[in-house]
Amino acid sequence: MESHSEFRGRYLEAGARIGLVAPSSPFDREDFERGAAKLARHYAVDWEPGMLERAGYLAGSDARRLSELQRAIDDPKLDAIIAARGGYGVTRLLSRLDLSALVARPKLLVGFSDITALHAGWARRRVLSIHGGMVAALGRSDELGYERYRAALEGRFADRFTDLIAYAPGRAEGVLLGGNLTVLTALIGTPHWPGFSGAVLFFEDIGERPYRVDRMLTTWLDAGAFEGVRGVVLGAFVQGDPGSDGVAVADVLAERLAELGVPVASGVPAGHVEDNAELPFGQPVVLDANRGELLIMPRRNA
Repeated sequence: MESHSEFRGRYLEAGARIGLVAPSSPFDREDFERGAAKLARHYAVDWEPGMLERAGYLAGSDARRLSELQRAIDDPKLDAIIAARGGYGVTRLLSRLDLSALVARPKLLVGFSDITALHAGWARRRVLSIHGGMVAALGRSDELGYERYRAALEGRFADRFTDLIAYAPGRAEGVLLGGNLTVLTALIGTPHWPGFSGAVLFFEDIGERPYRVDRMLTTWLDAGAFEGVRGVVLGAFVQGDPGSDGVAVADVLAERLAELGVPVASGVPAGHVEDNAELPFGQPVVLDANRGELLIMPRRNA
């Protein structure tokens, strides 16, 4: 990824066409249909019945998930792609997925967790995406949550996050990128690694004990994967309780990331939490760890 290149793409307008896909794990059908119905109030929503298939911990075979996702990427009529659920499965598809259509016609991607592997592909091609909830979760949200989600789809995000906890002082500017720590770590050393030079890097995770977070961050450090990163901002790290040694995930994050010599702050309410804040990947931000703030800079459709 070239740090100096502006990210391309457009946020949505009323009536935009959205393709719903299931490239990862199966999901609750009722939640999904409620979420799809909410989106259909304001947008034209397309989805294929095959996405309801199940194959163990996957939403159908690799062939089904790949063909569905590829069709959505290639479809010139779609303005955005939103995942039904995360879980696991996208990395199984990456070596056969063709993202070249995004270069000629960028389209918005929305999702998080396992969808981080797709965010990395969008980042490699310098195309905007949104780290945010997925369709099944949208089906469980209240109206206030849905309206905030719709605002993000149309490019209206929270302008700042405050009361962050500084792990390393300083101020940094860059494009916001990142996602799930475990998924990103799995991409290191593969052709799918996006590189994060010039970025303010965001991490979140679930179910990773402190020593496993330590191991992943050590891999990043040893691999030089933080090269060119201007700052790090952390979201929710949940279900990673300390062991008998008493070391918490926050302790590990503070110690390992302090080695970078860039601003580091924690406390963005995004990730595997009930009220998962939407974040604009590829959009400029300012991280001021001294003030405990992440400022989202405005961006026009381009």
